[in-house]
Amino acid sequence: MGEADRQTIAAGTPGFVLMQRAGAAVAEAISARWSPRRTVVLCGPGNNGGDGFVVAKALADAGWVVAVALDGEPGALRGDAAQAAHAWGGEIGALSPASISGAELVVDALFGAGLSRPLGKGIAETLRAAEACAAPLVAVDLPSGLPGDAAAPLDYAPRCALTVTFHRRKLAHVLEPARGYCGEVVVADIGLTSAPTQLFENNTALWAARIPWPKIDSYKTSRGRLIVVSGEMWSTGAARLAARAGLRIGAGLVTILSPPDALLVNAAQSTAVMVRPFDSDAELEEAAENADAVVIGPAAGVTEATVANLLGLARTGAAMVVDADALTVFRDDPGELFQALDRDDVLTPHLGEFERVFPGLLKQSPERITAVRKAAERAGAVVLLKGPDTVIAAPDGRCAVSLNGSPWLATAGSGDTLAGFIAGLIAQGMESFEAACAGVWIHAEAAASHGPGMISEDLPDLAVGVLKRLWEAR
Repeated sequence: MGEADRQTIAAGTPGFVLMQRAGAAVAEAISARWSPRRTVVLCGPGNNGGDGFVVAKALADAGWVVAVALDGEPGALRGDAAQAAHAWGGEIGALSPASISGAELVVDALFGAGLSRPLGKGIAETLRAAEACAAPLVAVDLPSGLPGDAAAPLDYAPRCALTVTFHRRKLAHVLEPARGYCGEVVVADIGLTSAPTQLFENNTALWAARIPWPKIDSYKTSRGRLIVVSGEMWSTGAARLAARAGLRIGAGLVTILSPPDALLVNAAQSTAVMVRPFDSDAELEEAAENADAVVIGPAAGVTEATVANLLGLARTGAAMVVDADALTVFRDDPGELFQALDRDDVLTPHLGEFERVFPGLLKQSPERITAVRKAAERAGAVVLLKGPDTVIAAPDGRCAVSLNGSPWLATAGSGDTLAGFIAGLIAQGMESFEAACAGVWIHAEAAASHGPGMISEDLPDLAVGVLKRLWEAR
């Protein structure tokens, strides 16, 4: 953002013009959601406060009753913020909890994304007073107390109903728990120059154009061969969930490779999914020789057999989606796993599994984006850290954060279906990073379309409606 500001100003757009655009965007977002009411704008001593003065003037010009409270003395303002305060032209009160009295809406324009220290006592008390009243709280750029490049408040930050930011979301807008403080987030275009980035919001614009839809002359083998490795007889359901998910998302041929003692269990509950036995890692490797993608890990067992099976699959050249037990089994020697991987493979850990395979990485880089990027570089493969703010990173530095996470995914087996979705897309020829991003997004949309009462068995069939929307929008 700093580079975008510098480039835009260097190209001839004055900083005050950008401030006017920012403040106008905030006022427009407020007016679109609330009717005119008594509004208190809390302004800080820097450019975020300058944005607040522009908001105050825009609302007042539209007929709103507006009061402004400043942290500091008006005479101490400098640059664009001083110009914005002069343009406001109205009374400027001192910031205190009493400033909130009678407010029906409060605008927090105290500190933005560049904050690097906890809020002072007086500011925190004022914002607590704003939270305590019944008035909606609107943040300019970020709720004060949230640094833009962190996932949590430095100490205290208010919870807002609406946050209006500019040009692009910041890390704090997408990572929990910071994201939960922002409320609804609106990203306003204020004409900034776009600086190159490898960090994206995981939405359809990132990958929809490369979904491998079948052509009129497609046949089942051209739509990809997917293999899913089953666990023992008492642990077969996870593999069937992954296999059905891969089939639903479009893989043409899906086969469960099953230990002999689990063969009848899997066969009895599979129809379009084929079932074949294997009795050793060598047999598994041979059976998967022509596969385009494989899923290994769901209920596979934390055993030496799982290690041998993964190493055998790695020799086939098929892209592997490695989940659950196939991650945990390498906790004592993650390097052995990494040596078997290549750039087309995808690791899909939840938080506990991530810490087993990448011990200490989240402590060294507590911000999830940095940690997952480092993990992908270390593993030499795509790494997907599951959660309400799922982060997907490729070894080349590309990274995406999902914002459509659903609480209904907190149910046994949902991770198995996600592995199947991703592997099914890879089997059809989709690049692994994009397949991981698409699989995560479709998985969450499917869950949201059902809502309460959803179980993992529902997810493959729920994906049909999501795929239909994507097909119609292509």
